[in-house]
Amino acid sequence: MRWLIDNFSVVVDLTKTHLYLALMPLLLGLVIAVPVGTAIRGASVLRKVTTTIAGIAFTIPSLALFVTIPSAVGLQILDPLNVVIALTIYSTALLVRAVPEALDSVPADVVDSANAMGFTPLRRALTVELPLALPVLAASVRVVAVTNISLVSVGSLIGIGGLGTLFTRGYQRDYSDQILAGIIAIVVLALVFDLALFLLARALTPWTRQKKEAAA
Repeated sequence: MRWLIDNFSVVVDLTKTHLYLALMPLLLGLVIAVPVGTAIRGASVLRKVTTTIAGIAFTIPSLALFVTIPSAVGLQILDPLNVVIALTIYSTALLVRAVPEALDSVPADVVDSANAMGFTPLRRALTVELPLALPVLAASVRVVAVTNISLVSVGSLIGIGGLGTLFTRGYQRDYSDQILAGIIAIVVLALVFDLALFLLARALTPWTRQKKEAAA
């Protein structure tokens, strides 16, 4: 704990890198998964194929991806983009399954009403289904965010920065305080990020609170 206090500025710098490597794949995963998940929701065969491929992609060990991506896309092994690409694959794999499930939670009568009002499928998805599916989708986004924060640490094994660097340096020096500082920093970062996403989702879905208050 003493090491963490004495080297707080170092931990802050590593945290910034860690956040970038965890947050960028989450955003890219959402950009890919939301339209794809929305498109496959009503196509049962395509949905099964997509979710199966996503499930297989998520089973690939992260370290294996970090090592193979450089040769596949022409990057240096120490390029942070390796971690971004690998975690984007994981994020997309999780979210492309979560988006259709979130859309399934939208009441059928609401969808029928939108159709009766003449909404096109695209307009209905953007203005009705996705907003109402947000509470369910937000839960999956929080899981992906925390998962990414954890997986970024593996990148330190191939020399890519982040809070996982504290683990590798601590093991190399046989310095348990530095390892403990890394564990504490990652746990705190995951908890803070999860809380931030929870509060953001809560702010974006005020109707969920109104329902609870009405039920009480």
